[in-house]
Amino acid sequence: MVASKAATVKEYLNTLPADRRATLDAVRQVILDNLDPDYEEGMDYGMICYYVPHRIYPPGYHVDPKRPLGFAALAAQKNHYSLYLMGLYCGCGLDPKDPTPESVRFRKEWEKTGKKLDMGKSCVRFRKLEDLALDVLGREIARFPVKTYLRRYEAALGAIADRKKRK
Repeated sequence: MVASKAATVKEYLNTLPADRRATLDAVRQVILDNLDPDYEEGMDYGMICYYVPHRIYPPGYHVDPKRPLGFAALAAQKNHYSLYLMGLYCGCGLDPKDPTPESVRFRKEWEKTGKKLDMGKSCVRFRKLEDLALDVLGREIARFPVKTYLRRYEAALGAIADRKKRK
């Protein structure tokens, strides 16, 4: 992954060639149009991130509580773009090999568009804007208001803690 040192989203976008910036701008607009207003946009991990701010969720990200709880991220990599959708991954604490119901639904909806999906557990990789099913992406972002995401996140943390106790 190519992590940017940009401090702001505007600075990050301005470092990109016009065609790559236009692609990220288009995806970013779909995200912003469908994003619960309680999320915030900013830079983290060298990418454009959408996260639950500490003012709403003071514990932050369990792995690094100084960071806000990430929900989605968007980045221009060397040879492709990456879109991370943590709402599709959150909840895998019971068995990381099993996809979440949200991930299964997302994949099925994407398949109906006829577009090829290049996806890991939460990362959608694409080379050009036309590779994306923007309507499916928008619906998925809208399905996770902050309150819903926090319930899923805390349930996943609870499942992980229970599994550790049983070992």
